[in-house]
Amino acid sequence: MAAQGTDRHLIALPAPTGWPIVLAFGVTLLFAGLVTDAAVTTLGAMLAVIAALGWFNEVLPHERHEVVVVSGERVAQAAVTRPVAHLRVDASAQRAWLPLETYPVSAGIKGGIAGGVVMALLAAAYGIVSGNSVWYPINLLAGGFFPEAVNQPSSTIAAFKLTPLLIAVAIHGTTSVLVGLLYGATLPMLPRHPIALGGIVAPIVWSGLLYGVLGILNPVMNQRIDWPWFIASQFGFGVTAGVVVATQERIRTWQRLPLMMRAGFEAPGLVPAHEEDRR
Repeated sequence: MAAQGTDRHLIALPAPTGWPIVLAFGVTLLFAGLVTDAAVTTLGAMLAVIAALGWFNEVLPHERHEVVVVSGERVAQAAVTRPVAHLRVDASAQRAWLPLETYPVSAGIKGGIAGGVVMALLAAAYGIVSGNSVWYPINLLAGGFFPEAVNQPSSTIAAFKLTPLLIAVAIHGTTSVLVGLLYGATLPMLPRHPIALGGIVAPIVWSGLLYGVLGILNPVMNQRIDWPWFIASQFGFGVTAGVVVATQERIRTWQRLPLMMRAGFEAPGLVPAHEEDRR
């Protein structure tokens, strides 16, 4: 509506409210109390409930508005036309090369399991060559669960202990499968060179990552680890995984399938029907 004797207009806008920020603060305190104190969670829950009720009261059953005076001046908008820039493509340019066949992800998991076995044998060999025992690298791997072992002598760490053995087997087995799964997921990037990907690229990346975080994850192993032997074990893991993957049968990629089929939708008419469907 327009005010009499003026060129100004009155419009109704939703009334401003501070309840949303109070609700956000209450939810923040609600979750912050999970790592601090129960009283913080209680305060956050109270604030969240009060803010929700206050916010609902301002929009239900009718939303509150406030009247704002605006000038009646019209702003002319000039249409700006710009020429369309076309991308010129050289006719002799090569398209991106995509593999027609690659290895399945299951091949990477099989390679990870085989590489884990070889890495365990190399770790056991290190325990014998270093003059300790076969159980020494096993107890080092499980040392993250026993931080008091940092000050223990090597002879104590080299002794057989059932609990560290079970923990080390679980850690090594789970890590080998996960690394194999990651290896299988990255195989399409280098489908022609699985041994190079597993035996060179992956060990370098994995060793560099562990070098930076091992002091946090496992202080016992970080203090006593033999890095040259550990890196050699990583290369043994990667080469074995690459050899196992190279022996697996390749599968065709999905790049020739229509988008709807790659997205998992039924798409009749986009691909030839099966013989039984025709009958």
